[in-house]
Order: sequence, then structure tokens, then C-alpha cells
Amino acid sequence: MKRLFVILSVFLVSGSAFAELQNIQVGGQIRIRGRFWSSTFENNLRNPRTIHMPANFLPGRSIGPYGVASQMSWDSHSNDQKYVEQNAKLRVTADYTDNVSAVIEVDWSGRWGNDFRSDYVTGADGRGGAASDVQLLQSYIQTRETFGLPLQVRLGRQQIVLGDGWLVGDSQGIMDISFDGIRLTYDNKTFAVDGWAAKLAEGGTAEQDGDVDFYGIAATCRAVPKNEFTAYWLLVRDARSLRDTQLVWFGEWFENLLGLDDYDVTNLHTVGARAAGAIASADYKVELAYQFGNADRAGSLFKPFTYGDPRASYDAWAGDIEVGYTFDIAWKPRVFAGGAYFDGEDQRDLSFLEWLSPFDRPKASLSFNRLFSSKTYLYVFDQDRNTSNFHDIRAGVSVKPTDSVKVSLAAHKLAANAAFDMPWNVLIGRYRVPLLPGWSFLTTPCGKDIGYVAELNIDYQYSKDLSFKLTWEHLFADRDLNAGNFLYRNGFEFGGGSNSDDADYVAFDTRLKF
Repeated sequence: MKRLFVILSVFLVSGSAFAELQNIQVGGQIRIRGRFWSSTFENNLRNPRTIHMPANFLPGRSIGPYGVASQMSWDSHSNDQKYVEQNAKLRVTADYTDNVSAVIEVDWSGRWGNDFRSDYVTGADGRGGAASDVQLLQSYIQTRETFGLPLQVRLGRQQIVLGDGWLVGDSQGIMDISFDGIRLTYDNKTFAVDGWAAKLAEGGTAEQDGDVDFYGIAATCRAVPKNEFTAYWLLVRDARSLRDTQLVWFGEWFENLLGLDDYDVTNLHTVGARAAGAIASADYKVELAYQFGNADRAGSLFKPFTYGDPRASYDAWAGDIEVGYTFDIAWKPRVFAGGAYFDGEDQRDLSFLEWLSPFDRPKASLSFNRLFSSKTYLYVFDQDRNTSNFHDIRAGVSVKPTDSVKVSLAAHKLAANAAFDMPWNVLIGRYRVPLLPGWSFLTTPCGKDIGYVAELNIDYQYSKDLSFKLTWEHLFADRDLNAGNFLYRNGFEFGGGSNSDDADYVAFDTRLKF
């Protein structure tokens, strides 16, 4: 804490040369969440992914970085996962004259029992590990009414939220994320333009152009009361060099001749539009996005033998829509329906001629990249907010028995979009046994159905600053679930299991703001 106060003091005093300090505000949040999953995750702590099909049974196939291995079990015989996690944030805001302010925010996240400082057996005490470190979440300087215009400038580490965080958000589970960069926002109430440039990775002097950058610009119109319409463009540029091999000059010349090991800078473009608002008692939200651009970084991960795919490119759609209607009667019931779609690609199959040819080129399978999303669809299925190659159809109702209590019940239908072609096999108990190992061109597509999910949320606003939330999700698993498809980590990771048992997720969340 002493280090924190020293940093704060230096930061605040440094602004005195430009503006006079007016006041300081201190705030923050404590969040505690207990979570429980059943029949969901594998149990192997040393290797959290279970291999469903060994690599030597898939010769020549571009599977991707994780192979046909899954962290999911969908099996009632697997151990339940349960823990309590906690997050604490402390924020200091300093307001100066001339519309100048500064913000420093630190946070800590961890699980109960991960860094206890005493061994009860021996009585030996020690310092907490890295999990106990406090991290700098935000640290920026801000000016308002810059140059006499309705222009806000933020310079430093800061959080960025686009819309409701569907693609760019401020949270990753119980933890928050932030970006290092500069952000300009022009806002005259009815029209706003927001643009930023952020540094995701700094390559230093190792190479001339070896950084990862994130750019974005969004224009929002609020001319219609209670409605807003946004159009945006996002770019992730990854200029880190890639290399499959390190050969002598003749080998490099031969690779160039064949177009191998020749990766360019990755440019992931996302263009999209969003509309949200209310008309009388009806409300709506719709967002649509399209991704394009060369994907050499992702293509390099698909190596059936030595080389990846230097011709990979993004070409995927995604969307989310929800409409609702609130009845003006007791308990204010709201009925809603909607859905989400994330485009998927699976080119992991292999024809006989491709299997036979020693010159076959690898092909990458790229699904829609959810970027820095803070949107979780279902914790029993989309725990890390990076599930892609799937669609979700949902409907439900919410009521408010009192001003402080809200109850919501929803039903979801989940399915994959692009199916994985599994080598010919027979299911014996919990295990898949290949019929013709090595003949990877003989395949059968996996089923796409995932199942239905019933979702219950109860929110209780105890006071202005203290709230509680209870969540329960039950997955009625489809029998296709154990066969699996590539869904997780933006479509790179396999999601099959050893069974297709129903699964549950239960959580109790407490938040106190101050």
C-alpha cells in the first residue's frame, strides 16, 4: 500500500504545473462469487485436455493448435468444479481546473485458498505468491472540452466499452481488462464519434515492426429519443514475425519458390452496426458484424506437418438480436425473444487425393473472432466468452415482484454451425476406437446439436450500493454433445466429451460499491 500512495502522490503533484487540484474522490468495489459446475469439466489437473483422437490417427489433417482434445467432459462421473473467487478495486479520481482530471485504479483477483500464508501442519508462515499481487487496472489523464470543443481526450491505461461489450468490453469474468493507448471522444449529445489507438504488445528492438496494435472508431447517433444507432470499424494488427523453419539460404529460396513459410502481417478487420432502444413498451437490441483480412498469425497454428497456412484469411459474420415487450401491470412482466450467431469454418477434412499427395497445402479453419468480449451467453457453455461456431436461440420472461427484486427465466437452444469430420470410429463405452487408423480421409461428420438450457437469474438490490445475484443453468444435453465440434477459443479448441450427460451451473454473486 505504501508504494500505491507514493505513486498516487507523484501522479497528483505532477499535474500542479498545468492545473490546480480541486478535489479527490476515492471509490471502488468488492465482489465475491461462489461458483459450481457439475458434469462439465475434465479432472486431469496436469493436462486439462483429454485427447479424443491421437494425432497419429489424423495424418495430413490441419487440426489446429490443440489437436482433437477437450477440456470438457459432459460426464456425470467427472468431478464437480467449485470455488469462491473475489475481486477488489480501488479507484482514485483527481479533478483539476480547466476540465483536467486524472484516474488511477488498482485491482486484485483471486480464489479463496490459493495463497494462504500458513501451513497448519508445520506452522511455517510465508508470503503470498504472485496471485496476491495488486495490478494497475487504469491510469490515465483526461481533458474535457478540449480546444473549446465537446472533445474528451484520454491518455494512458483505460477501459474501453463498445456498446454493451459484445465485442469490446471491460470485463473478463470477475476480472476487468484495460488497454494502453489514447482515446478521443467527440460528443455533442445527439451525435458522438469515438476513436482509439491501443498497444496490445510491444516488440521492442527485436524487430523493426513487431508490435500488436488495436485501433477502433465508432460513430453513434442519438437523434431519436431513447434510441441509439452505432456504426464501427475495428482493426487488430499483429506484426510479430512468424517462421516455421530456420534453413540455410538454399532452403529458404526453395520455400519462397513454393510459397511456404511466407507469412505477412495479420490484419483482422471488423466492421459492424448496432441499434438499441425502446419504442413505447417495446425494446430491442440488434448488432451485426463482419470480419475480413489476412490471418497469417492464426494460419500458422494449423500445421499438419512442418508448415502452416500463409494464405489464411478472415471471412465470417456474427450477430445478436433481442426484442422484448413490458406489460404495464403488476410485477412489470417482460417477455423477450432473441438469438445469436457466430459464423464457423471447419476445413479439417481431407480428400483421398489430398491425403495421398506429399504436396498438399495446409488449410486453416477460422471462425468468427470475438475479440475482447465481455458478453457471456451461458456459463455452463460459454464460460470464457470465446465460444464461436455456434448459434443460440432464446426466449424468456422477467418479472419484478418488488422494486428491488428481479426474476428472469429463459430457455436456450444451442447448436454448432460447422461440423467436425471425425475419422471412422466406433464408440465402445466412453471411448472412440478408430476403425482404420491413419486413413484420415475416411470420416463421418459429428452431430451439431448441443442441447437446451434452462436459465434462472434472481437479482436483489439490497441497497443502492449492495446487490446479490443467484444464477442457475441446467443443460439438457443432446446425444451429439460427446462427439463434439471445434467451438472454444474462437473455434480453435475441440468441445467434445466422454458422455452426453446433463450439466448444471450455480453461482451466487455479491457486489458492494463504495
